[in-house]
Amino acid sequence: MDLFLPESGLVIWMLIAFVIVLLILAKAGWPMIMGAVEKRNSHIADSLLAAEEANNALAGIEQKRQETMAAAQAEQIKIMKESQDLKTQLIEEAKTQARQEAEKIVAEARLKIEKEQAEAMANIKNEVIALSVDIAEKLLQRELSDKPSQDAYIEQLLKNNQPRIEA
Repeated sequence: MDLFLPESGLVIWMLIAFVIVLLILAKAGWPMIMGAVEKRNSHIADSLLAAEEANNALAGIEQKRQETMAAAQAEQIKIMKESQDLKTQLIEEAKTQARQEAEKIVAEARLKIEKEQAEAMANIKNEVIALSVDIAEKLLQRELSDKPSQDAYIEQLLKNNQPRIEA
């Protein structure tokens, strides 16, 4: 049992050693430990502040990204609308131009038809006149003996009865 009961001198020397170690630690070790703890606390606080600033910056960047995306989508919609309007305008211009070309072609065709019709009527008149003259000549040859009197009679008939052919 002597092991568990120290002598009084040993206890005193142990107390003196403990106080000396405590004083040395209090003078030299304790400020270093407290400085390291405070330095670590300030580092942790700075890190938390930096993390909060980084989160705020990230939130700002996210907001800017969303604003940029919204602006890009608005620009995309605007460009799509402009291209749709341009497409509609080009289609309308093409339709108008096609109508004008068609009207021009129809007008030219009408003029050509009228011209050909007039030429055909003139040809028919000339042929009718030539045939009438031939027939009249053959008929009048029996009645008139000389050529000058036949021509005079034909001209008289033509002046009095000009043929009327409607188009």
